[in-house]
Amino acid sequence: MSFELPWLLPLLLLLFLGLACWTALRWPAARTARHEDAGDLITVLIPARNEKHNIEACLESVLQQGKQVCEVIVLDDNSEDNTAAIVRNISTLDPRIRLVSGSPLPEGWSGKCWACQQLADNATSEWMLFLDADARLAPQAAGRIVATARHFNCTMLSAWPGMQMLGFWEQLLMPLLNFLTFTMYPAPLAYIRRNDASLGLAHGACILLRREQYHHAGGHAAVRDALFEDTKLARHWRKINLQSCCIDGSRLVSVRMYDSLPAIFLGFEKNFYSAFGNSLGFFAFLLFHLALFLLPFILLVGSLSSGNSSLLPAALTASLLVLASRLVLSLRFRHPLWSILLHPLAELLLLAIALNSWWRTVTGRGVRWKGRTYHAAGSEAS
Repeated sequence: MSFELPWLLPLLLLLFLGLACWTALRWPAARTARHEDAGDLITVLIPARNEKHNIEACLESVLQQGKQVCEVIVLDDNSEDNTAAIVRNISTLDPRIRLVSGSPLPEGWSGKCWACQQLADNATSEWMLFLDADARLAPQAAGRIVATARHFNCTMLSAWPGMQMLGFWEQLLMPLLNFLTFTMYPAPLAYIRRNDASLGLAHGACILLRREQYHHAGGHAAVRDALFEDTKLARHWRKINLQSCCIDGSRLVSVRMYDSLPAIFLGFEKNFYSAFGNSLGFFAFLLFHLALFLLPFILLVGSLSSGNSSLLPAALTASLLVLASRLVLSLRFRHPLWSILLHPLAELLLLAIALNSWWRTVTGRGVRWKGRTYHAAGSEAS
């Protein structure tokens, strides 16, 4: 093996470390709301399916936003628990809360897209803030999100949330969501090239949309069959020459996305392959990612166990650069630092989830989420 080849990996990883540092230092956060922004009225829209453990705390955080939130609409998406009853009880304490019963899921729609479309059809304010039921807003967050959208002249703005991670598996695997995204996605560049559809990014837990532009863009019907609907909507938004932004919203909104290893597996499995939509793009990304972020550790272990000292310096340098990227993003997003040391294990689990997502989709078995099966043979959702 030539001298140059082993060192190609560290050189590439140095570039990705630079991208992670650029994001950590230059990714915009929310602006402070000004006095003149106080007149912007907001409708908060919450799709809820079997959310009895989340909906009350979510609503409490919304109602603390003040009078700028003029209405809160919760859509009960055919829940099989007492989600609707909880919302009804809270609505007796605050007239801004309104419960809507979801219509049956039409063919060709994903559950969340259909729920969001129904919610938007019921909204009356200029601004619509879509929240997942497991999202929690910080005080004054809603007003700051609107102020930030006005500052950046965006009609779609997503606040990338801070992640609550309580259990071992959450703390091991959930940081990979930000690592996977922000070692590949040039977040600061998205503000320079705001009409570049390929740079559209959103997190479905918290998305602000201007109602007029939402309906002009076709609403969630434009991405009706998508499971990865948040980012696809952001890309669609840019494609039709509307402005979208994704900001660091970790101090505005928090979310505990998954609370167990099975939930993490199902959640990642649902989105992984659907983010690409074809096997070529999926495997190209997977191989590229694993060659950069897992192969260095394999080469390091191999060189140590075989006594091949020629590979050791490059493998060690590459491994340290991967861990340095993890460290930068962990400090930026306040992730547990100990999980960095188990990065190879997390990558192996991610590989298993990704391949299972691909296999279940291409074989027609489908992926499951909230009691529904998507991409199953002969059925869109069941």
